Amino acid sequence: MADIIDSASEIEWLQRNNALAAHRLNRNAVSAEHCVECGEDIPEPRRTAVPGCQTCAECQGVIEMKKKQRGG
Repeated sequence: MADIIDSASEIEWLQRNNALAAHRLNRNAVSAEHCVECGEDIPEPRRTAVPGCQTCAECQGVIEMKKKQRGG
């Protein structure tokens, strides 16, 4: 029974954090057309999904991994 409750609690936590993150997005922010890290084009679906993005998904993944490794 505890496993079910733990799973439900985790799902609720993820859904709440996703909702909060979506609410915090500035839908009017202008996304870059080219990644500021590597210079590659940022695909339209990413620019639409993440308003104001300045990096491609691959570079953003590297940035987040480095930040996570530093504990930030």
